[in-house]
Amino acid sequence: MAIKLAEPTDSPGQRGLAWENKSRQETAVWHSRPVTDYRDDNRANWDERVPAHVASAFYCVPRFLAEPDYLSDVVQFDRPLLGDISGLRGAHLQCHIGTDTVSLARLGASMTGLDFSGPAVEAATGLAAATLADATFVQSDVYAAVDVLGAAAFDLVYTGIGALCWLPDIRRWAGVVAALLRPGGRLFVREGHPMLWTIDDRDDDLLVKYPYFEQPEPLTWTEGGTYADTDQVFTQNVSHEWNHGLGEIVTALLGEGLALTGLAEHDSVPWNAFPGRMEQIDGNEWRLADRPHGAR
Repeated sequence: MAIKLAEPTDSPGQRGLAWENKSRQETAVWHSRPVTDYRDDNRANWDERVPAHVASAFYCVPRFLAEPDYLSDVVQFDRPLLGDISGLRGAHLQCHIGTDTVSLARLGASMTGLDFSGPAVEAATGLAAATLADATFVQSDVYAAVDVLGAAAFDLVYTGIGALCWLPDIRRWAGVVAALLRPGGRLFVREGHPMLWTIDDRDDDLLVKYPYFEQPEPLTWTEGGTYADTDQVFTQNVSHEWNHGLGEIVTALLGEGLALTGLAEHDSVPWNAFPGRMEQIDGNEWRLADRPHGAR
């Protein structure tokens, strides 16, 4: 799913974004109830997984170091919709270890990546330095992005796969995006479809089980592992996540004065979301092997 929105030219919008989409195995424990501070658990979960992600084939860090024109699979997929970004000043919210951020910089943008994980920002900073990319990185919670990056400072705000599910309030996020953009700036969202996050993978079928719309309480998971191939055993395994319906996301952004310029839905995702049920197609995209375009 990709969304493109533009900030109206007559308004600066100064008002005041990794899901680990594993197949939800039956051994995972989840509940939905209020939490005191979701950030602490989520940050600990992501912090611990950074070394495994840097070392994994999933993120292809050695290719970034060896090939000056290499782009992440996600950004390569985005290029037809992303358009020309050369010369733009861009902010990448919830950038993780920076592979997509560096890829955007290689397309000619001057990028700033923001993530709440200290180890992720350290890894991203090292990658940018090693590749001489025009990209800097800042550690911050996404809701504080305007405070640390500045208002009306960017031509482009980008947020990628697996970001929005970590945020409890999509309207508050939309306000952050609008405040970051200069007049005439644009937002590009590449995200898993909200319907995908509702599905439970069972032996006999895929079932709609989890909320589609934003809820006050998160889905709280206790599960090990990660979406990237690794033998590492993790101890920080609690995470808190929220879904946001497609209408909720778009309406929140429209409410901040942005104008919708594009909305595309895809039948694939850049990871094996349901092992045993997916087939790999172009690049590192995966789609359902059975009825990929829906029931018939």
